[in-house]
Amino acid sequence: MNTKGSVLTRGLNARHIRFMALGSAIGTGLFYGSSSAIQKAGPAVLLAYIIAGAAVFMVMRALGELAVRHPVSGSFGQYASRYLGPLAGFITGWTYVFEMAIVAIADVTAFSIYMGFWFHDVPRWIWILAIIFFLAAINLLSVKVFGELEFWFTLVKVSAIIAMIAGGAAIIVLGFQIDGAATAGLGNLVNNGGFLPNGWVGLLAAFAVVMFAFGGIETIGVTAGEAQNPGKSIPAAVNTVPLRILLFYVLTLGVLMSLVPWDKITGETSPFVQIFDALGIPLAAHILNAVVITAALSAINSDIFGAGRVLFGLSQQGHAPAAFGRISKRGVPWLTVMLMTGVLLVGVVLNATIPEDVFLLIASIATFATVWVWIMILASHVAMKREIARNRLAPSAFPVPFWPLASILTGVFMLGIIVLLGVYPDTRTALYVGTAWLVLLAVAFKLWVRGDGRRRPDLIDETPPAAVAEQIPVAAAGA
Repeated sequence: MNTKGSVLTRGLNARHIRFMALGSAIGTGLFYGSSSAIQKAGPAVLLAYIIAGAAVFMVMRALGELAVRHPVSGSFGQYASRYLGPLAGFITGWTYVFEMAIVAIADVTAFSIYMGFWFHDVPRWIWILAIIFFLAAINLLSVKVFGELEFWFTLVKVSAIIAMIAGGAAIIVLGFQIDGAATAGLGNLVNNGGFLPNGWVGLLAAFAVVMFAFGGIETIGVTAGEAQNPGKSIPAAVNTVPLRILLFYVLTLGVLMSLVPWDKITGETSPFVQIFDALGIPLAAHILNAVVITAALSAINSDIFGAGRVLFGLSQQGHAPAAFGRISKRGVPWLTVMLMTGVLLVGVVLNATIPEDVFLLIASIATFATVWVWIMILASHVAMKREIARNRLAPSAFPVPFWPLASILTGVFMLGIIVLLGVYPDTRTALYVGTAWLVLLAVAFKLWVRGDGRRRPDLIDETPPAAVAEQIPVAAAGA
């Protein structure tokens, strides 16, 4: 941190970033949102996670190449400014902040639902209010404290998932019955209306919730400005994405739907808790409820972190008030944390007024914002690759695989998700809200962004720092 208080502390080591990347795949979208996806697609939701996961991996590889070449605070908001223009950077950065705010409200909503498993008569908003102030205090401490907290949160989640898979596999082998339902076994994946019980229409409808589950994984790129060794830690985190998707989504949900028919999953609480509660195993449901609460806390913590760091980057570009660039003595952009705390208070109001409908509404809006940010990451990456080729610049140390075909197909897929949001009535509101948000940002840019915010798109160098390029072995260039 310099004397001007405008530089973030590089307090995140490889262990922190690896576990943050791991934890970003295990949150509300898996522990709670998966029930909605299962209800829409049945067992075929596994196919949706595989397809969406492949697309998300390509987005992460694109972001990884950008982040290793330019390890800056603000990440993809600055990349969009650099390669697509200031307006694109303004919209991308603020849409990510909007995404994190909406996702955080969904996460605190899920947290309050989990607490209801133990405390049926306590209003949801009370739990939300309490956790908001606790996590705000955590985020006002040093980034190292944040990284350590995420490490332990993730360790709990990963250990529980692995134990659940092992326990579920044992139950399947032993052939237990759950509350008189069908015997646990792989047959449950095809015996209740087939693998695709609601047809392709149901599978497509599930994509809105599935994409929400992956939202926030791009926080890996945000960590570049505070990573001690981004050239090693970012690629290591990105390359674990496919394994995480297969293990924590496909295998985990496959085990769950083998334990109990998919149409028995109600969505009233986490499907993990519901199934193990029905099994009658002493304390199993209570232990899993504690785990999903940990997952929610971790997700909210990351939401506050991600939004704050991008706001910091926007302030450096002249795309947000300069006050968001102020750093505390602990190296934390404190005003951005306070803003996110204020936004989360909206979650208190929503859960007090429309508790039954709030989650799906918020999740679909978050999906729009998430997918839009991913599209801008892909577009920024394409523009960077073209500039490298045009100006014969040094090649990237961490290039995307199957360029350019995979990037084009991923972009088309993401645009298709935006279209799908408008097709189904229960997610159509998200398309309206998202479109209005983009128009509002365009108007705001024209009215309020002046001077350096227009003339100087970013603070990124034309070529990658030699020190960063040297951090990756030459062999990685062929990845």
